[in-house]
Amino acid sequence: MNDVAPGVLSREVMGTLHAIEGRLEAALDPLGLSLAKFGLLSRLVASDEPLPLRRLAEECACVRSNITQLVDRLESDKLVRRADDPKDRRSILAELTPEGRARHAAGLRALEAAEKEFFAPLPAGQRKHLVELLRSLRDCR
Repeated sequence: MNDVAPGVLSREVMGTLHAIEGRLEAALDPLGLSLAKFGLLSRLVASDEPLPLRRLAEECACVRSNITQLVDRLESDKLVRRADDPKDRRSILAELTPEGRARHAAGLRALEAAEKEFFAPLPAGQRKHLVELLRSLRDCR
């Protein structure tokens, strides 16, 4: 890596990720969502059934207390509701509400528009190549 000064590549990647994250958060903000809220709604939409908070914590790779707080906020926004787990009385399920499903769909449209705007300066071929490079980096061990 003689062609780039030490640390420059990492700083550029991290700076770009931070900029993308900021744009995505800004796109969701008018909908009362954050990337964390949207991510949890996405998991519920994908499962198409209520999920135990324990499983959501595992899938989101965070501690249960964080999921509990996130579900608290989503519940106060009427996007999810808690339900008893009929299979395990010690477990609580997070269930998507119709408003949660609608807000998720609106969030998806907002994120797609933000992504399109952010990457618009890159020609289609470069966008495809960027995806390939990012996958290579992610999968490299």
